[in-house]
Amino acid sequence: MAKILIIDDEKAIRAALRDILEHEKHTVEEAEDGASGLSAAKKGGFDLVLCDIKMPKMDGLEVLEKLHAHDDELPVVMISGHGTIDTAVDALKKGAFDFIQKPPDLNRILVTVRNALDRGGLVQETKVLRQKVQKAKAGSVQMVGSGKAMTAIREMIDKVAPSDARVLITGGNGAGKEGVARMLHEKSQRAAGPFVEVNCAAIPGELIESELFGHMKGAFTSAIKDRKGKFELASGGTLFLDEIGDMSLAAQAKVLRALQENRITPVGGDKDIKVDVRVIAATNKDLKREIAEGHFREDLFHRLSVIPIHVPGLSERTEDIPELTAHFIGQVCAEQGIAPKKIADKAVKELQKLPWSGNVRELRNVIERLVILSDKEITDADVRTYAVPKG
Repeated sequence: MAKILIIDDEKAIRAALRDILEHEKHTVEEAEDGASGLSAAKKGGFDLVLCDIKMPKMDGLEVLEKLHAHDDELPVVMISGHGTIDTAVDALKKGAFDFIQKPPDLNRILVTVRNALDRGGLVQETKVLRQKVQKAKAGSVQMVGSGKAMTAIREMIDKVAPSDARVLITGGNGAGKEGVARMLHEKSQRAAGPFVEVNCAAIPGELIESELFGHMKGAFTSAIKDRKGKFELASGGTLFLDEIGDMSLAAQAKVLRALQENRITPVGGDKDIKVDVRVIAATNKDLKREIAEGHFREDLFHRLSVIPIHVPGLSERTEDIPELTAHFIGQVCAEQGIAPKKIADKAVKELQKLPWSGNVRELRNVIERLVILSDKEITDADVRTYAVPKG
Protein backbone atom coordinates (compact mmCIF):
# COMPACT_ATOMS: atom_id res chain seq x y z
CA MET A 1 0.00 0.00 0.00
CA ALA A 2 0.99 3.68 0.15
CA LYS A 3 3.45 5.50 2.39
CA ILE A 4 1.81 8.61 3.87
CA LEU A 5 3.26 11.50 5.88
CA ILE A 6 1.06 13.36 8.41
CA ILE A 7 2.27 16.86 9.36
CA ASP A 8 0.22 18.30 12.24
CA ASP A 9 1.03 19.90 15.60
CA GLU A 10 -1.99 18.28 17.28
CA LYS A 11 -1.10 14.85 18.61
CA ALA A 12 -4.75 13.76 18.79
CA ILE A 13 -5.32 14.58 15.10
CA ARG A 14 -2.15 12.70 14.11
CA ALA A 15 -3.29 9.67 16.11
CA ALA A 16 -6.78 9.73 14.60
CA LEU A 17 -5.45 9.99 11.06
CA ARG A 18 -2.89 7.25 11.72
CA ASP A 19 -5.63 4.87 12.95
CA ILE A 20 -7.75 5.52 9.84
CA LEU A 21 -4.88 5.09 7.40
CA GLU A 22 -3.25 2.08 9.07
CA HIS A 23 -6.64 0.37 9.07
CA GLU A 24 -6.48 0.73 5.27
CA LYS A 25 -3.02 -0.97 5.36
CA HIS A 26 -1.05 2.22 4.59
CA THR A 27 2.34 2.95 6.16
CA VAL A 28 2.27 6.18 8.16
CA GLU A 29 4.93 8.57 9.44
CA GLU A 30 4.34 11.70 11.54
CA ALA A 31 5.85 15.15 11.96
CA GLU A 32 4.77 17.59 14.69
CA ASP A 33 5.64 20.88 12.95
CA GLY A 34 6.08 22.34 9.46
CA ALA A 35 9.89 22.46 9.42
CA SER A 36 10.41 18.82 10.44
CA GLY A 37 7.58 17.76 8.12
CA LEU A 38 9.19 19.48 5.13
CA SER A 39 12.55 17.91 5.99
CA ALA A 40 10.97 14.43 6.18
CA ALA A 41 9.02 14.90 2.94
CA LYS A 42 12.12 16.05 1.05
CA LYS A 43 13.89 12.79 1.89
CA GLY A 44 11.41 11.16 -0.50
CA GLY A 45 9.61 7.85 -0.56
CA PHE A 46 6.16 9.22 0.28
CA ASP A 47 3.10 8.75 -1.93
CA LEU A 48 0.98 11.37 -0.16
CA VAL A 49 1.27 14.15 2.44
CA LEU A 50 -1.52 15.28 4.78
CA CYS A 51 -0.58 18.72 6.11
CA ASP A 52 -2.12 21.05 8.68
CA ILE A 53 -2.10 24.80 7.92
CA LYS A 54 -1.66 26.48 11.34
CA MET A 55 1.58 25.10 12.82
CA PRO A 56 4.66 26.38 14.68
CA LYS A 57 8.02 27.05 12.94
CA MET A 58 6.49 26.95 9.44
CA ASP A 59 2.83 27.10 8.42
CA GLY A 60 1.30 24.56 6.08
CA LEU A 61 1.01 26.84 3.05
CA GLU A 62 4.74 27.55 3.21
CA VAL A 63 5.40 23.81 3.52
CA LEU A 64 3.19 23.26 0.46
CA GLU A 65 5.03 25.86 -1.64
CA LYS A 66 8.49 24.59 -0.71
CA LEU A 67 7.49 20.98 -1.15
CA HIS A 68 6.04 21.63 -4.62
CA ALA A 69 9.17 23.54 -5.61
CA HIS A 70 11.07 20.37 -4.66
CA ASP A 71 8.63 17.82 -6.14
CA ASP A 72 5.50 19.10 -7.88
CA GLU A 73 4.15 15.58 -8.51
CA LEU A 74 3.73 14.60 -4.84
CA PRO A 75 0.02 15.04 -3.88
CA VAL A 76 -0.51 17.18 -0.76
CA VAL A 77 -3.85 17.39 1.06
CA MET A 78 -4.27 20.39 3.36
CA ILE A 79 -6.20 20.04 6.65
CA SER A 80 -7.27 22.96 8.86
CA GLY A 81 -9.61 23.78 11.73
CA HIS A 82 -9.47 27.47 10.79
CA GLY A 83 -10.52 27.04 7.20
CA THR A 84 -12.27 29.63 5.14
CA ILE A 85 -13.16 29.63 1.47
CA ASP A 86 -10.26 32.03 0.84
CA THR A 87 -7.84 29.72 2.64
CA ALA A 88 -9.04 26.71 0.66
CA VAL A 89 -8.79 28.57 -2.65
CA ASP A 90 -5.29 29.79 -1.75
CA ALA A 91 -4.18 26.24 -0.91
CA LEU A 92 -5.55 24.85 -4.19
CA LYS A 93 -3.90 27.66 -6.17
CA LYS A 94 -0.60 26.78 -4.55
CA GLY A 95 -0.96 23.19 -5.79
CA ALA A 96 -2.76 21.32 -3.02
CA PHE A 97 -4.65 18.26 -4.20
CA ASP A 98 -7.56 18.96 -1.84
CA PHE A 99 -8.56 20.86 1.31
CA ILE A 100 -10.30 19.20 4.30
CA GLN A 101 -11.69 20.93 7.40
CA LYS A 102 -11.14 19.68 10.97
CA PRO A 103 -12.41 17.61 12.57
CA PRO A 104 -11.78 15.38 9.55
CA ASP A 105 -14.70 13.25 8.40
CA LEU A 106 -13.73 9.55 8.07
CA ASN A 107 -15.39 8.97 4.69
CA ARG A 108 -14.11 12.26 3.26
CA ILE A 109 -10.55 11.37 4.33
CA LEU A 110 -10.71 7.92 2.75
CA VAL A 111 -12.18 9.16 -0.54
CA THR A 112 -9.62 11.98 -0.81
CA VAL A 113 -6.71 9.68 0.00
CA ARG A 114 -7.85 7.14 -2.62
CA ASN A 115 -8.28 9.84 -5.27
CA ALA A 116 -4.91 11.41 -4.49
CA LEU A 117 -3.13 8.06 -4.62
CA ASP A 118 -4.90 7.15 -7.87
CA ARG A 119 -3.73 10.41 -9.44
CA GLY A 120 -0.21 9.87 -8.12
CA GLY A 121 -0.20 6.40 -9.65
CA LEU A 122 -1.32 7.75 -13.01
CA VAL A 123 1.38 10.44 -12.90
CA GLN A 124 4.02 7.80 -12.18
CA GLU A 125 2.74 5.54 -14.96
CA THR A 126 2.83 8.46 -17.38
CA LYS A 127 6.41 9.26 -16.35
CA VAL A 128 7.48 5.65 -16.90
CA LEU A 129 5.78 5.53 -20.30
CA ARG A 130 7.45 8.79 -21.33
CA GLN A 131 10.83 7.40 -20.28
CA LYS A 132 10.17 4.27 -22.34
CA VAL A 133 9.21 6.36 -25.36
CA GLN A 134 12.32 8.51 -24.97
CA LYS A 135 14.51 5.41 -24.64
CA ALA A 136 12.86 3.89 -27.70
CA LYS A 137 13.42 7.09 -29.63
CA ALA A 138 17.01 7.37 -28.51
CA GLY A 139 17.70 3.72 -29.21
CA SER A 140 16.11 3.85 -32.65
CA VAL A 141 17.97 6.86 -34.04
CA GLN A 142 19.11 5.46 -37.33
CA MET A 143 19.64 7.01 -40.69
CA VAL A 144 18.73 4.18 -42.98
CA GLY A 145 19.95 4.35 -46.56
CA SER A 146 23.34 4.05 -48.20
CA GLY A 147 22.62 6.23 -51.25
CA LYS A 148 24.79 9.19 -52.15
CA ALA A 149 22.70 11.81 -50.32
CA MET A 150 22.45 9.93 -47.02
CA THR A 151 26.13 8.96 -47.11
CA ALA A 152 27.04 12.65 -47.50
CA ILE A 153 24.78 13.62 -44.58
CA ARG A 154 26.31 10.96 -42.31
CA GLU A 155 29.79 12.17 -43.22
CA MET A 156 28.75 15.74 -42.39
CA ILE A 157 27.31 14.63 -39.04
CA ASP A 158 30.57 12.86 -38.15
CA LYS A 159 32.51 16.06 -38.85
CA VAL A 160 30.13 18.49 -37.15
CA ALA A 161 28.83 16.54 -34.14
CA PRO A 162 31.95 16.85 -31.91
CA SER A 163 31.83 20.66 -32.15
CA ASP A 164 29.32 23.04 -30.57
CA ALA A 165 28.57 24.69 -33.92
CA ARG A 166 24.93 25.51 -34.53
CA VAL A 167 23.24 23.53 -37.28
CA LEU A 168 20.26 24.45 -39.45
CA ILE A 169 18.55 21.39 -40.95
CA THR A 170 16.24 21.96 -43.91
CA GLY A 171 13.91 19.58 -45.71
CA GLY A 172 10.28 18.68 -46.23
CA ASN A 173 7.89 17.35 -43.61
CA GLY A 174 8.70 13.75 -42.76
CA ALA A 175 12.09 13.82 -44.49
CA GLY A 176 13.99 12.88 -41.33
CA LYS A 177 15.20 16.20 -39.91
CA GLU A 178 14.63 15.09 -36.31
CA GLY A 179 16.71 11.96 -36.93
CA VAL A 180 19.62 14.13 -38.11
CA ALA A 181 19.29 16.34 -35.00
CA ARG A 182 19.24 13.35 -32.65
CA MET A 183 22.25 11.78 -34.33
CA LEU A 184 24.16 15.06 -34.04
CA HIS A 185 23.38 15.02 -30.31
CA GLU A 186 24.26 11.36 -29.78
CA LYS A 187 27.62 11.76 -31.53
CA SER A 188 28.46 14.97 -29.68
CA GLN A 189 30.30 15.59 -26.43
CA ARG A 190 26.89 16.51 -24.99
CA ALA A 191 25.41 13.05 -25.54
CA ALA A 192 25.12 12.42 -21.79
CA GLY A 193 23.10 15.64 -21.43
CA PRO A 194 19.45 16.22 -22.29
CA PHE A 195 18.03 16.41 -25.82
CA VAL A 196 15.10 18.81 -25.57
CA GLU A 197 12.78 19.26 -28.53
CA VAL A 198 10.46 22.22 -29.13
CA ASN A 199 7.97 22.15 -32.00
CA CYS A 200 7.68 25.87 -32.70
CA ALA A 201 4.71 25.32 -35.03
CA ALA A 202 2.65 23.53 -32.36
CA ILE A 203 2.93 26.20 -29.64
CA PRO A 204 0.66 29.28 -29.79
CA GLY A 205 2.55 32.53 -30.36
CA GLU A 206 1.54 33.95 -26.96
CA LEU A 207 3.01 30.92 -25.15
CA ILE A 208 6.25 30.35 -27.08
CA GLU A 209 8.33 32.72 -24.91
CA SER A 210 7.17 31.01 -21.71
CA GLU A 211 7.89 27.62 -23.29
CA LEU A 212 11.42 28.61 -24.32
CA PHE A 213 12.51 30.84 -21.44
CA GLY A 214 10.23 29.82 -18.57
CA HIS A 215 8.17 32.14 -16.40
CA MET A 216 7.93 33.43 -12.87
CA LYS A 217 4.96 32.89 -10.61
CA GLY A 218 2.36 35.60 -11.29
CA ALA A 219 3.79 36.56 -14.70
CA PHE A 220 0.32 35.93 -16.16
CA THR A 221 -3.05 34.60 -15.01
CA SER A 222 -2.27 30.88 -15.12
CA ALA A 223 1.34 31.19 -13.85
CA ILE A 224 0.71 29.73 -10.39
CA LYS A 225 4.37 28.80 -9.84
CA ASP A 226 7.81 29.31 -11.34
CA ARG A 227 8.48 27.17 -14.40
CA LYS A 228 11.73 26.42 -16.18
CA GLY A 229 11.87 26.93 -19.94
CA LYS A 230 13.33 24.63 -22.56
CA PHE A 231 16.58 26.60 -22.79
CA GLU A 232 17.23 26.01 -19.09
CA LEU A 233 16.07 22.38 -19.21
CA ALA A 234 18.46 21.71 -22.12
CA SER A 235 21.47 23.28 -20.38
CA GLY A 236 24.44 20.94 -20.74
CA GLY A 237 22.81 19.27 -23.74
CA THR A 238 21.08 20.07 -27.01
CA LEU A 239 18.01 22.18 -27.74
CA PHE A 240 16.26 21.22 -30.99
CA LEU A 241 14.06 24.02 -32.34
CA ASP A 242 11.89 22.21 -34.88
CA GLU A 243 9.97 24.25 -37.48
CA ILE A 244 11.68 27.45 -36.38
CA GLY A 245 10.33 29.19 -39.49
CA ASP A 246 6.95 29.35 -37.70
CA MET A 247 8.29 31.28 -34.71
CA SER A 248 7.01 34.84 -34.14
CA LEU A 249 9.33 37.80 -34.73
CA ALA A 250 9.10 38.76 -31.04
CA ALA A 251 10.27 35.31 -29.95
CA GLN A 252 12.97 35.32 -32.64
CA ALA A 253 14.46 38.49 -31.10
CA LYS A 254 14.71 36.81 -27.69
CA VAL A 255 16.20 33.63 -29.17
CA LEU A 256 18.80 35.78 -30.93
CA ARG A 257 19.77 37.39 -27.61
CA ALA A 258 19.99 33.97 -25.94
CA LEU A 259 22.33 32.75 -28.69
CA GLN A 260 24.48 35.89 -28.50
CA GLU A 261 24.82 36.05 -24.72
CA ASN A 262 24.10 32.48 -23.56
CA ARG A 263 21.62 34.04 -21.13
CA ILE A 264 17.84 34.03 -20.85
CA THR A 265 15.28 35.99 -18.85
CA PRO A 266 12.10 34.17 -17.78
CA VAL A 267 8.79 35.86 -18.55
CA GLY A 268 7.99 38.14 -15.61
CA GLY A 269 11.55 37.88 -14.27
CA ASP A 270 14.21 40.53 -13.85
CA LYS A 271 17.28 38.32 -13.43
CA ASP A 272 19.22 36.65 -16.21
CA ILE A 273 19.93 32.91 -16.12
CA LYS A 274 23.11 31.63 -17.72
CA VAL A 275 22.59 28.60 -20.00
CA ASP A 276 25.02 26.25 -21.70
CA VAL A 277 23.16 24.78 -24.64
CA ARG A 278 23.85 23.76 -28.23
CA VAL A 279 21.06 24.84 -30.55
CA ILE A 280 20.04 22.81 -33.59
CA ALA A 281 17.19 24.23 -35.65
CA ALA A 282 15.09 22.75 -38.44
CA THR A 283 12.55 24.06 -40.90
CA ASN A 284 10.55 23.02 -43.94
CA LYS A 285 10.42 26.64 -45.14
CA ASP A 286 12.70 28.62 -47.42
CA LEU A 287 14.07 31.00 -44.79
CA LYS A 288 15.72 33.28 -47.34
CA ARG A 289 12.29 33.87 -48.86
CA GLU A 290 10.84 34.35 -45.37
CA ILE A 291 13.53 36.98 -44.72
CA ALA A 292 12.71 38.80 -47.96
CA GLU A 293 9.03 38.83 -46.99
CA GLY A 294 9.79 40.16 -43.50
CA HIS A 295 8.74 37.02 -41.64
CA PHE A 296 12.16 35.91 -40.39
CA ARG A 297 15.13 37.81 -38.97
CA GLU A 298 18.21 37.75 -41.16
CA ASP A 299 20.56 38.08 -38.15
CA LEU A 300 18.96 35.04 -36.51
CA PHE A 301 19.24 33.08 -39.76
CA HIS A 302 22.99 33.71 -39.86
CA ARG A 303 23.35 32.76 -36.18
CA LEU A 304 21.54 29.47 -36.72
CA SER A 305 22.98 28.38 -40.06
CA VAL A 306 26.65 28.05 -39.15
CA ILE A 307 26.41 24.53 -40.57
CA PRO A 308 23.53 23.98 -43.03
CA ILE A 309 22.38 20.41 -43.67
CA HIS A 310 19.69 19.69 -46.25
CA VAL A 311 17.74 16.43 -46.03
CA PRO A 312 16.37 15.62 -49.51
CA GLY A 313 12.87 14.25 -49.93
CA LEU A 314 12.35 10.54 -50.45
CA SER A 315 11.44 11.04 -54.11
CA GLU A 316 14.96 12.45 -54.58
CA ARG A 317 16.61 9.37 -53.11
CA THR A 318 14.53 6.41 -54.21
CA GLU A 319 17.67 4.26 -54.11
CA ASP A 320 17.19 4.16 -50.32
CA ILE A 321 13.65 2.75 -50.50
CA PRO A 322 14.69 -0.95 -50.46
CA GLU A 323 16.70 -0.48 -47.24
CA LEU A 324 14.03 1.69 -45.64
CA THR A 325 11.34 -0.83 -46.56
CA ALA A 326 13.23 -3.74 -44.99
CA HIS A 327 13.91 -1.66 -41.88
CA PHE A 328 10.27 -0.63 -41.45
CA ILE A 329 8.92 -4.14 -42.09
CA GLY A 330 11.12 -5.47 -39.27
CA GLN A 331 10.09 -2.61 -37.01
CA VAL A 332 6.35 -2.94 -37.67
CA CYS A 333 6.32 -6.73 -37.33
CA ALA A 334 8.09 -6.45 -33.96
CA GLU A 335 5.62 -3.81 -32.76
CA GLN A 336 2.59 -5.80 -33.94
CA GLY A 337 3.93 -9.07 -32.53
CA ILE A 338 3.71 -10.92 -35.84
CA ALA A 339 6.17 -13.05 -37.77
CA PRO A 340 8.49 -11.09 -40.10
CA LYS A 341 7.05 -10.71 -43.59
CA LYS A 342 8.87 -10.84 -46.90
CA ILE A 343 8.40 -8.32 -49.69
CA ALA A 344 8.71 -9.18 -53.36
CA ASP A 345 11.26 -7.32 -55.50
CA LYS A 346 8.44 -6.19 -57.81
CA ALA A 347 6.66 -4.71 -54.79
CA VAL A 348 9.74 -2.67 -53.88
CA LYS A 349 9.95 -1.39 -57.46
CA GLU A 350 6.29 -0.34 -57.22
CA LEU A 351 7.09 1.59 -54.05
CA GLN A 352 9.94 3.37 -55.84
CA LYS A 353 7.51 4.65 -58.48
CA LEU A 354 5.31 6.52 -55.98
CA PRO A 355 5.69 10.30 -55.44
CA TRP A 356 6.16 10.24 -51.61
CA SER A 357 5.06 13.76 -50.82
CA GLY A 358 5.08 12.77 -47.14
CA ASN A 359 8.64 11.44 -47.41
CA VAL A 360 10.01 8.80 -45.01
CA ARG A 361 7.14 9.26 -42.56
CA GLU A 362 4.64 8.43 -45.31
CA LEU A 363 6.64 5.34 -46.37
CA ARG A 364 6.62 4.10 -42.79
CA ASN A 365 2.82 4.44 -42.62
CA VAL A 366 2.39 2.65 -45.96
CA ILE A 367 4.63 -0.22 -44.83
CA GLU A 368 2.58 -0.61 -41.66
CA ARG A 369 -0.60 -0.77 -43.77
CA LEU A 370 0.94 -3.35 -46.10
CA VAL A 371 2.20 -5.51 -43.23
CA ILE A 372 -1.27 -5.59 -41.66
CA LEU A 373 -3.29 -6.12 -44.85
CA SER A 374 -1.06 -8.45 -46.89
CA ASP A 375 -0.51 -12.20 -46.53
CA LYS A 376 2.85 -13.82 -45.81
CA GLU A 377 4.56 -11.90 -48.61
CA ILE A 378 3.89 -8.31 -49.69
CA THR A 379 3.35 -8.34 -53.44
CA ASP A 380 3.32 -5.67 -56.13
CA ALA A 381 -0.46 -6.13 -56.31
CA ASP A 382 -0.65 -5.34 -52.58
CA VAL A 383 1.27 -2.12 -53.17
CA ARG A 384 -1.01 -1.07 -56.01
CA THR A 385 -4.07 -1.91 -53.88
CA TYR A 386 -3.11 -0.57 -50.48
CA ALA A 387 -0.25 1.92 -50.83
CA VAL A 388 -2.44 4.81 -51.93
CA PRO A 389 -5.64 5.14 -49.84
CA LYS A 390 -8.76 5.16 -51.96
CA GLY A 391 -11.17 8.06 -51.71
